[in-house]
Amino acid sequence: MALNNPILDATLNSISLENIKKEMGPPPWSYPVVRADHVVGVVIYQNPGQVNDRHCHNYDEWWVVLEGEIDWVIEGREDRPVQAKAGDFVYVPAQTFHHIYPKGDKPSVRLGIALPGHGHLHEKPLKKVKVTIE
Repeated sequence: MALNNPILDATLNSISLENIKKEMGPPPWSYPVVRADHVVGVVIYQNPGQVNDRHCHNYDEWWVVLEGEIDWVIEGREDRPVQAKAGDFVYVPAQTFHHIYPKGDKPSVRLGIALPGHGHLHEKPLKKVKVTIE
């Protein structure tokens, strides 16, 4: 079954991780599953050793690990990486550098929750983003 419109909205209220994986194929890839004015949810599928760049955001960010194992090296606790596995939640506050390391012997899948329209920052932002919900 082709996913057609993979973004969850009022007309598509659920989607299967297995269907997304069949549609997208082997890692690495990222796939938005929720996109709204105030929040974005992205499934990220990576092989062990496929490391993300060190970056931060001007907003809080969090993930849930769905499959595999991932280490997060987070500013201020570089000597104690967060070692997350399937079922774990990881949170990084705004303006905090972090580096993500998929590990283990199989690919990892995580769901990242963030603000729309804001990418990776490689210099620390001067202030946090202000969120107003009407």
